[in-house]
Amino acid sequence: MREFITIVGARENNLKDVTLRIPKGRLTVFTGVSGSGKSSIVFDTIAVESQRQLNETFTWFVRNRLPKYEQPHADALEDLSPAIVVDQKPIGGHSRSTVGTMTDVYSVLRVLFSRHGTPSAGPATAYSFNDPSGMCPRCDGLGRTVQPAWDRILDPARSLADGAILFPPFAAGTWHGKAYTNAAELDPHKPVGEFTAAEREFLLRGRGTKVTIDGSGGSWAHDYEGLADRFERLYLKRDLSALSQKTRDLVARFLVEDTCPECAGARLNAAALATRIGGLSIADCARMQVGDLIGVLREIGDPVARPIARAAVAALERIEAIGLGYLSLDRETATLSGGEGQRLKTVRHLGSSLTGMTYIFDEPSVGLHPRDVGRLGDLLLRLRDKGNTVLVVEHDPDVIALADHVVDMGPRAGADGGRVVFEGTPRGLAASGTLTGRCLGRRTTVKKQVRAAAGELWVKGAGRHNLRDVTVRFPAGVLTAVTGVAGSGKSTLVAALTEAHPQAVVVDQSSIGISARSTPATYLGVMDTVRRLFARETGADPGLFSFNSAGACGTCEGRGVICTDLAFMDPVTTTCHTCEGRRFREEVLRLAVGGHSVADVLEMTAEQALDFFEDSGVRRRLRALRDVGLTYLTLGQPLSTLSGGERQRIKLATRLHRTGAVYVLDEPTTGLHMSDVDGLLALLDRLVDAGNTVVVVEHNLHVVAHADWVVDLGPGGGRDGGRVVFEGTPSELLRAEGSYTGEHLRRVTGVR
Repeated sequence: MREFITIVGARENNLKDVTLRIPKGRLTVFTGVSGSGKSSIVFDTIAVESQRQLNETFTWFVRNRLPKYEQPHADALEDLSPAIVVDQKPIGGHSRSTVGTMTDVYSVLRVLFSRHGTPSAGPATAYSFNDPSGMCPRCDGLGRTVQPAWDRILDPARSLADGAILFPPFAAGTWHGKAYTNAAELDPHKPVGEFTAAEREFLLRGRGTKVTIDGSGGSWAHDYEGLADRFERLYLKRDLSALSQKTRDLVARFLVEDTCPECAGARLNAAALATRIGGLSIADCARMQVGDLIGVLREIGDPVARPIARAAVAALERIEAIGLGYLSLDRETATLSGGEGQRLKTVRHLGSSLTGMTYIFDEPSVGLHPRDVGRLGDLLLRLRDKGNTVLVVEHDPDVIALADHVVDMGPRAGADGGRVVFEGTPRGLAASGTLTGRCLGRRTTVKKQVRAAAGELWVKGAGRHNLRDVTVRFPAGVLTAVTGVAGSGKSTLVAALTEAHPQAVVVDQSSIGISARSTPATYLGVMDTVRRLFARETGADPGLFSFNSAGACGTCEGRGVICTDLAFMDPVTTTCHTCEGRRFREEVLRLAVGGHSVADVLEMTAEQALDFFEDSGVRRRLRALRDVGLTYLTLGQPLSTLSGGERQRIKLATRLHRTGAVYVLDEPTTGLHMSDVDGLLALLDRLVDAGNTVVVVEHNLHVVAHADWVVDLGPGGGRDGGRVVFEGTPSELLRAEGSYTGEHLRRVTGVR
């Protein structure tokens, strides 16, 4: 077997003709600042080419139904092995996807109950909430019902003519609203609260009559449709994803969601719920924490059922082994963090007997408390020891220390990155003098002088999820870190804080809603000013200076590249020959301000653009990019090319510079290099010193040590968490007993 994966002349994204040999059968960790080129090598080059070549082994018929990958920009890639990518992309987060369905453990339970449960409801599908034979008929297997909130839709004190219908699309004067104010059967000037039962029933469910509606082109007679029937038809009995986000948000304000009264949230019909094993239904098993369910299934001794139960136990033990024993099988995947989702994806591969594979992980320590990083390391080493090559993009020092081989990218980000600055062992990296090496050699120190609180923010009696009637004081005007192991209740507590203080500015890890045409200039709102500036200075129409509008190159339609679909062949993307990748028509490119065309401006970095723009609003937005360490981005760089950490920071950049606000950040160090964490802390300090209150949910011990106040939850996850185990300063946390965070803080600071 060839001993190395060989890359020659890789030029994907910002890579500078990288040539690299990666040892097979080893754990290789790729390090470097965010934007240095780590993902460009591992994901955009190695993973893409491996999957592209694997797809070529299938017939044309099959390949036409597989994802298509473009050949990466490299002179050669040799001795690749089949790649399995375990990334941080959200799991299929629709409401029918649960931990049990995505790991296939629930499928094993369905077989177990169909074979061993009494009384039996039938085959395994009879226990599936995603199958008509098993789902609850009332909620269609969702476990909850969504109904119109009539107290929000109708004001009983008003008449129809005076605006009793509060739902804007049906309000008085709208086309829909006229159907009710013009109905002969209803008095438009009578308060709705005084309607008789028959009148209210007609308003909501009436049909069979005609109503005349006046429009700009005349009057028409239409079939009358009750308010409730119309609302349900337009907004409940259809795919809401087809509606705009604005409409979905509007409708959501007039809906109320509740647990299904028929199945009590279990999702299944009565026959499925009646089946018992040891007095438990399949829904009871799905509600249990993984650790508890393992004990229940181990007790099954029936000769027929025992092998099925053992298969479920083996899968559940793998979930527990990677630190997710606090989850339950009925937990919806949409509620999982990126780190939890990534680890659950990994579970699928731990039971595989395949060898000679390449497993690729994208920052698997994300969302992990230092206590659980050791478990992650064991998982990676187990995959390696089975004869696989493991490639990891990572910033965590504990994961880097496990590597057989390290590749450090840099020296900086963007155009200043894309080179290999070190190859060797973790010890060699620490002594190398690179940015990563210098960060590995430093010791964390705890802040001695903390800020005094300027007030108090309270959360009282929080009991959602696993929180146990928690009351917490958050000091105002300081930096507070909320810590604890995964599943301890940190995010739930902070959610309670934002509910109690709705003025809080929340920067979480949700998507920033980008499209293929989104850029820092469009996302920050700078592009509007650019168009107005060029229109004012040149006398041309503002639309000419948009690559999404009249000024777009006619050949590539403003994309700058041309994607050619070659049917069964791999797609090919080439730079547009007409505009040479600059997106605009030639006559637009000839129009200049200060010697720069609009394309020149979009090719500027944020730092360069600060010298070009005089507009105070634009300069404030560009300074925000500088504050979050993204000055190397060009204004026209597609947001789709940014890393996860870069996307979160650009979201943060849009919400800075508010004085007197409460900022709540969910793991802001996600995707950040150790050196970038220093920049983040400097930014948080500036926010606090400007009069703001900052609360961060964090595992990074460097951030915890820098905080003014720490709230530690735990001691464990799930049922074993939900309690406050410590409140105080970082120095006091060093002396705290029973806190995993305190234990690991002592380790990294050298305090005994």
